[in-house]
Amino acid sequence: MATEDDLRRICLAMPGVTERPSWGQPAWFAKTLMARIWEEGVGTVKTDEREALAAMEPDTFFWTPHHDQSPKLLLIRLERIETEELDELLQESYRIAGGPGKPS
Repeated sequence: MATEDDLRRICLAMPGVTERPSWGQPAWFAKTLMARIWEEGVGTVKTDEREALAAMEPDTFFWTPHHDQSPKLLLIRLERIETEELDELLQESYRIAGGPGKPS
């Protein structure tokens, strides 16, 4: 089970990532937003696999109507994901968000 502390630790270990508030919640940025706390126990990442992940594990991965205009944003119930899988998703999100030396 992953936690908000795991999300923060993984994000801040990546080169060039900074933390600052977004809509009153902690968020992490490469060139653009790469991850954010959506609400207690729920994180947001960017992925190219949103539809597939939500179809395979809808109790873990989902989005709200707020995210319909942002097809790469995916919400994750942190208590339902292992830290290693969260790390993999954050690595992809970092790449998508334009981490240093990476295409955005």
